[in-house]
Amino acid sequence: MKPADLVSRIGSNAALDKFAKPLKSKITDLIPGGAVKDALSGTWLGHQLHPMLTDVVIGSFTSATILDLIGGRRAARSANVLAITGVLAVAPTAASGLSDWSDTNGSETRIGVVHALSNVVGASCYVASIIARRRGNRVSASMLGLVGMGVMSVGGYLGGHLTLVQGVGVNHTFLEESSQDWKAVVDADQLEDATAKVVADGDVDVVVYGSSGWQLAVSKRCTHAGGPLDEGTFEGSGPNVCVVCPWHGSTFRMRDGSVVHGPATVPQPAYDVRVHEGKVEIRSI
Repeated sequence: MKPADLVSRIGSNAALDKFAKPLKSKITDLIPGGAVKDALSGTWLGHQLHPMLTDVVIGSFTSATILDLIGGRRAARSANVLAITGVLAVAPTAASGLSDWSDTNGSETRIGVVHALSNVVGASCYVASIIARRRGNRVSASMLGLVGMGVMSVGGYLGGHLTLVQGVGVNHTFLEESSQDWKAVVDADQLEDATAKVVADGDVDVVVYGSSGWQLAVSKRCTHAGGPLDEGTFEGSGPNVCVVCPWHGSTFRMRDGSVVHGPATVPQPAYDVRVHEGKVEIRSI
């Protein structure tokens, strides 16, 4: 059986829902939309925070294990410092990962919970390794570190699958190709006051929102998880209108697509809009 086949089985295992759904609900309650969610999602960073933090954990633990195996007794203190660094980095890494995971569904949620459990077990092995090393038992410390690294490698594989295969956390508008030239998309008199209308820019669906005096437009597909922004809510008026995604609450300023609130981290593709000869025209900003 290939690793991908095993992951597919995990994703289709409905029994995991008995654990995953209550945990997901709890995480959603603990980390609602707002400043904390924005911080953990990486809204301020421009991409997800979790992958960057995992580098600290993985790098510290792996380095500690290598020193245990080839560094001899003189490297024990350095290995301990690295292992402790990794353990301390687990908390913020896990918090950001759980925040991202709470926005998943179906097979993504099931694979994500196994990913998280693998990392908890692996980190626990390193805690035990630190204790063994402090007691002078280098062999036990090395073995516990190896087990921990092996288990966390499984977790890392699952995390890679979620991102690279299932697209969790990627920019869902990355492949959209929008026109740089003005393009007529709808008659101006068809744009009702404060009503969203979906128009086409080639293969890209665009949400136009406004009235006879002003119009704003962004890509319909939310950058965070591909949610339909035309089904979201619109807050404000005139050039200050923001659109809130109906799926996870990501909020974008329509005049330029900038992220106001996460969990989105990537700005929404936005358009210049004008009325010319009775037609609403758009072009990519």
